[in-house]
Amino acid sequence: MVGWDGSHHSSPRGDGTPHPVLSTKSTDDVLMLDAKDLECIRGDRRLFHGLTLHLAPGELLHVHGRNGSGKSTLLRALCGLFTPTRGEVRWNGSPITSLREEFSREVLYLGHKAAIKDDLSALENLRIASTLDGHSLAEEQVWQALEQMGLRGFEDLPSKHLSQGQKRRVALARLLVSRARLWILDEPFSALDSAAVEALQAVIGSHLAAGGMVILTTHQEVALTQGEVKQLRLGKGEKGYV
Repeated sequence: MVGWDGSHHSSPRGDGTPHPVLSTKSTDDVLMLDAKDLECIRGDRRLFHGLTLHLAPGELLHVHGRNGSGKSTLLRALCGLFTPTRGEVRWNGSPITSLREEFSREVLYLGHKAAIKDDLSALENLRIASTLDGHSLAEEQVWQALEQMGLRGFEDLPSKHLSQGQKRRVALARLLVSRARLWILDEPFSALDSAAVEALQAVIGSHLAAGGMVILTTHQEVALTQGEVKQLRLGKGEKGYV
């Protein structure tokens, strides 16, 4: 396996009419995450409407679209950080608005910014993030996660002294210790070198193989988003499927 440091160790149509819902799973499978007839408006702009999707264990949804098409807004709506104008997001058949902490323990959201505290070290950032995620980590787990992320030797350094790529790795270290079944990742490969991109794909692939679910956006061409994965394209006149 290549390490982070390179070492070896139905979407809406343009006219608002939803596409048919397609799935790589059997219709007998339990759908864990459902969104129905979502509409999101920001300011005076309607970003999308009539959006319906289903995601089951082991599935990955790749969200496409130009800048400003609503990708980040959709991801935030799916994890409960943004309230859609219309429609509903459900987890195991229940609205996420009624589940609150129960749903928050099941989802890990990483935005396109690193979202770490510059005055804190990588160790401190990961400890605090894990506590906020609802579980504490043993000291050994923290060190191992950061080492696996290629941050050996930088664990105690204030994050403000790290490069953008290293800050991104600190944030992504949460994936290695997370117990959440649903990962929602906004541009997770941003600022990473080629070895780190390959390693992150392996981490995501392992999560999917274990029955986890992933929704992500990326402008980069990566092998993970090719083949039999769900695709959703946002934007007027664009076609997609979920």
